[in-house]
Amino acid sequence: MKELVHKKLNQLQATAICGNDISSSCLYVSALTILYAGQYAWISLLIVAVVLFLFRKIYGEVVGAIPLNGGAYNVLLNTSTKRLASLAATLTVLSYMATAVISASEGMHYLHGIFEGLNITIATVVILILFTCLAILGIGESAFVAVIIFITHITTLTLLVLASVCFLLFNGLETFHINWQTPLATGSIETALFLGFSAAMLGISGFESSANFVEEQQQGIFPKTLRNMWAIVSFFNPVIAILLISVIPLTEVGENKESLLAHLGETTGGSWLAWLISIDAVLVLCGAVLTSFVGVSGLLNRMTLDRILPNYFLKQNKRGSHYRIVISFLILCISVLFATQGHLESLAGVYTFSFLAVMALFGIGNLLLKFKRQKLPRPERARGIAVVAAVIFVVAAFIGNMELNINAFYTFLKYMIPSLIFIGIMLNRVILIKLLIEALEYFYQPLRRMVILSNRYLQNLSIKINSQEFVFFTKGDDIAILNKVLQYVENNETTKKLKIVHVKKNEETNIALKKDLEVLDRAYDDIDIEYLEIKGEFGPEMIDELSKKWNIPKNFMFIASPGNKFSYRVSDLGGVRLIM
Repeated sequence: MKELVHKKLNQLQATAICGNDISSSCLYVSALTILYAGQYAWISLLIVAVVLFLFRKIYGEVVGAIPLNGGAYNVLLNTSTKRLASLAATLTVLSYMATAVISASEGMHYLHGIFEGLNITIATVVILILFTCLAILGIGESAFVAVIIFITHITTLTLLVLASVCFLLFNGLETFHINWQTPLATGSIETALFLGFSAAMLGISGFESSANFVEEQQQGIFPKTLRNMWAIVSFFNPVIAILLISVIPLTEVGENKESLLAHLGETTGGSWLAWLISIDAVLVLCGAVLTSFVGVSGLLNRMTLDRILPNYFLKQNKRGSHYRIVISFLILCISVLFATQGHLESLAGVYTFSFLAVMALFGIGNLLLKFKRQKLPRPERARGIAVVAAVIFVVAAFIGNMELNINAFYTFLKYMIPSLIFIGIMLNRVILIKLLIEALEYFYQPLRRMVILSNRYLQNLSIKINSQEFVFFTKGDDIAILNKVLQYVENNETTKKLKIVHVKKNEETNIALKKDLEVLDRAYDDIDIEYLEIKGEFGPEMIDELSKKWNIPKNFMFIASPGNKFSYRVSDLGGVRLIM
């Protein structure tokens, strides 16, 4: 059967998909920051721009070295343990879930301001279903819609800035002078800047999304999406904050915080501009919903390939979309919407803390990449001190948001803990199956027939999970690396079958390697080791051939970190993982 070949996303399409999420923050982050930092809000937003500039290099280095879907999950999977990677993945999914539900609901609140008879909850469900259908149609169709929304949004923001500048030219800066002399509600400037910065960090949510669908982008596009997203929020957020302080009295900010930009538009341009901003808000918030569906599809597909989630989610339609993932995500979003009864303030905490935690974990993943994958080629490098500084900024924002709303943090834990329990069950399902079999055998006599049937099913399930083989391609010159490979498989994988493959260019047998493996085979009794020597050239073609011949997915194949002389990029190997 001929494989589907999907057209990769260009710069505008990729930027639009992730840019709608991060640029939608322009609708609310300025108002939020002004509430805490007052007239100094623009400084807090500039600090956020500096932090985001640091993360451009951090993301660029990691994804340039390992250009696979998954974001923070991907880098931690290739540099640490599957458990830590699963933590990052869980946080990312929670962030996407909260983003989708909140964005859809907020978009419908804006629409309700135009059509007052609208039922917000029903409209929110309709929006979630519509974008589910769009995601199922394929990333090409999603990109087309995203581009239209993105261009409309950037055009609207530009009109708002121009209208506000013209208003100031004709009306002067009297409001700015009054606002600048207004006493801070938080007391000191330092506290105002810190709390404003903590709130403003929510304005970069969505920056991580591009890394979750990097495999769908054309080569060299990913760093451009980072640059474009950084430029958008670094310009519009501080500029809009300055314009708000110059036009709107601070006493009116709290009264109009739900639609502050529409209020600014009405003040500077009239009702037509306020109406346009409201329509734009509906569109771009829906665009953020689309970003969530695209990002979560790439992430959960990668997790399923790595057997953290059931293989049920691997099913694709004719367009190559993982529709079961998308539909499951829709069900999760709708259930959360009804569980909160449409009062989504509690979800804001899930969105806030999960997003910040993912950013911090990505920074940690970058440091691990530097330490464990020094020889791995990468197009750019972030300085270690810059990575540490970026992580410290994110941790500070995390603490600041706890100070702003500790109840939101407790809500985050309420969602986080059950999610981690589910992932823990999936990671340890073989052990749990064995325990369940033993428990059923304990009740063998009174429940004989049911136990026999249950045991048969559970044992077959356990065999199926354990039957999956792993492959490690070795250069055959370092027993220490082989030992660490076996340690990784023993500690992180449920499967205990491993093929050690040595690709050689001549007929000579590597006797030293065979002897080393005999020693390791005795040391690791639980792992079934098979050693193979194959003559040929190691590369994508050989990996394709062996994957089909052995029926082993490429993401169950491992290599050590390649050096600068390696002829291929990691992405050329079709999902082969780095184990050392």
